[in-house]
Amino acid sequence: MNLTNDWLYDQKRMEFRERCLSILLQRFGSELKEDGSPAYSSQSIYECAHDWVSQGNVRPDGIVAYYEAYYGKS
Repeated sequence: MNLTNDWLYDQKRMEFRERCLSILLQRFGSELKEDGSPAYSSQSIYECAHDWVSQGNVRPDGIVAYYEAYYGKS
């Protein structure tokens, strides 16, 4: 697969993915449980950003609610 021609990895999408990651990390990345461990996994944050972008979204509006609905702790 040639990533230079893949729409999912073009410069615009990569910048958008970075923006989504930033939003999610600011909201969920520093929250801790009582025992000091992370309340949300880095993996779930990165997967959510990837899924959001790969589904064709072009705006980050709604990504926090999407994360809470599909990736947040149970």
